[in-house]
Amino acid sequence: MTTGAAPRAAETAERRRRLVAAAVELARDGGYEAVHMRDVAARADVALATLYRQYSSKDQLLLAALADQSRTLRDHLAARPVEGRTPHDRVARVLTLATRALTREPTLTAAMVTALGSPEPQAAATKLEILDLLGSIVRDAGDLGDGEDDAAAMRTLGYVWLAVLSAWSSGMVDDETMTEDLATAAELLLATS
Repeated sequence: MTTGAAPRAAETAERRRRLVAAAVELARDGGYEAVHMRDVAARADVALATLYRQYSSKDQLLLAALADQSRTLRDHLAARPVEGRTPHDRVARVLTLATRALTREPTLTAAMVTALGSPEPQAAATKLEILDLLGSIVRDAGDLGDGEDDAAAMRTLGYVWLAVLSAWSSGMVDDETMTEDLATAAELLLATS
């Protein structure tokens, strides 16, 4: 019975990859409003019912894309750690790199930021995964511990990053201001680390 499990798992993973890629393409071209489940299924060449079994909303698809991007960033930084004299220098550098990557695709980024605001309970697990991934990236960059103060600083920095990213995606701040604000937040929150 287990002989068919591995091919089925690989098939499911490939189907999920195609679904997320299709959602990303649609969001890249037309933003959050352009991502329709029927269009995602058609572009990924997957039955609509299969799509709904994997992801029940476009928010879940866009959050899966953000989780993928976060894993890619984590892996890149593990292979090529940032340099900096202090923890806040290194964390600010990581946030700058991540921010620059996101600002290269403003329409897609705005769609993913919109999905982060989703109130649907089914999206909570992926949001927590993203938060954990980003927390591990910041913790590794700043060589931070697991103590309460470091955890609170990382969590607060995550909230600041989300707020600044939201302000950027709505046109309230430009790229440079976003980068400066994140560097300032890292310095203020991690100066004692």
